[in-house]
Amino acid sequence: MDAEAFDGGSGGEAARVGMAPRQARRLRMVAAGVLMAAMAVVLVVRIATRSSVLVVGVYGLALILCGVVIELSRNGRTRLGSWLLVVGLAAALGMDWFVLP
Repeated sequence: MDAEAFDGGSGGEAARVGMAPRQARRLRMVAAGVLMAAMAVVLVVRIATRSSVLVVGVYGLALILCGVVIELSRNGRTRLGSWLLVVGLAAALGMDWFVLP
């Protein structure tokens, strides 16, 4: 066994480094929910300034992505959800910056 996995106390219980899985899932769910609300606000602002189907498509996909991340976190796939959230929202913001008129 790894020497760092034990706290050295009597009883030999493993020391927990970082968050518990339940805490990580809740954190990802809350982060995705907050980002979903932020994307909805940005969508409303972008529609008010530029009414385009591309705007609705990009931010609609970002909202769907946030919902998928929440479901993945509920099912215990927090790492996959985190990567999808970061890459997907970066792609949505990149599309907004480079593609949308």
